[in-house]
Amino acid sequence: MQTIWLSGAEWLAVLRIGLGLWWLESWRHKDKKGWFERGTGIAWAADVAGKHRWGVVRTGFRRIVAPHPKPMAYIVVYAELALGLGLVAGFLTPLALIAGLLLNLLYLVLMIHDWAEQGQNAMMALISLVALFAMAWQTWSLDAAFGLFP
Repeated sequence: MQTIWLSGAEWLAVLRIGLGLWWLESWRHKDKKGWFERGTGIAWAADVAGKHRWGVVRTGFRRIVAPHPKPMAYIVVYAELALGLGLVAGFLTPLALIAGLLLNLLYLVLMIHDWAEQGQNAMMALISLVALFAMAWQTWSLDAAFGLFP
């Protein structure tokens, strides 16, 4: 593989780190007080799910998320932080990539009507797949430093 400036493995590390920074930005711009104290994030998602064209989304949200709005708010917000930190540092990278891919797919399905969100989640999911299958933890990562996931 020929590349310019960096090696292929280093470019994959750049891609992984960029995805991690994207997750960190998603976490950073969230109104945590609104999510945790007023329940704004889960309330918004409940509204979106309640109007969703697919019954499985409405039912799944009603059964899994709606009964636990406060813990779910913490799970969503801190999952984005954990994904961002894990990908930037390259720590437990395959797990972070799989978890991020699943979270992006959940977001993609929930927000099926929002084209801006669709593009963001589709691109983040694609980057996760590429980074996972290209084993983007081989360079510039704690996983490589500790000899995890050879």
